[in-house]
Parts: sequence; structure tokens; C-alpha cells
Amino acid sequence: MPSRPEKKREPQVAADTKILPMELQIGDRLVDETGEWEVTVRPYTSPYTSPGGKNVDARIRKVDQPAAADERTWGAHERIAVRRG
Repeated sequence: MPSRPEKKREPQVAADTKILPMELQIGDRLVDETGEWEVTVRPYTSPYTSPGGKNVDARIRKVDQPAAADERTWGAHERIAVRRG
């Protein structure tokens, strides 16, 4: 029986991964129209801002301007693209 030719494997490139907001980790990077952001605080839900834990908040900062910090909110069911280091 003839052997199968080996498949050539391409090197793995750091690609964006789609995850749920509660799976964010410190150091994950997000990219949007304003630039690249890094997660600085673990994601959390607040009963005061989102009853039933339907929204997830995380603090992020701009990679090229560490003084520029922001807080983002996502729906708990949304998948977001992140790049992990």
C-alpha cells in the first residue's frame, strides 16, 4: 500500500482568539479603531450596573500611552477578539 505524502505545516502565527469577556486575562490585548489596548484588571460584573451579570466590565489601558486608561463593557454573551502574549 503506498504511503500518504506528508502535509506541510505552516508555522503558527499569533492570531486573534475569540473569547467571552469573563475569560479575559491581565495582559490580553484588544485592537479597535482607536488603537491597541491591554487589559489591566480582571473582568468583573457589578450588580449595580448590570442586573443578573449580563454585562462584563474590564479596565484597559492604551499600549502606546499608558496614562490613557478606560473601562469597557461587553455583553456577557459577546465574543471579543484578543491577542494573548
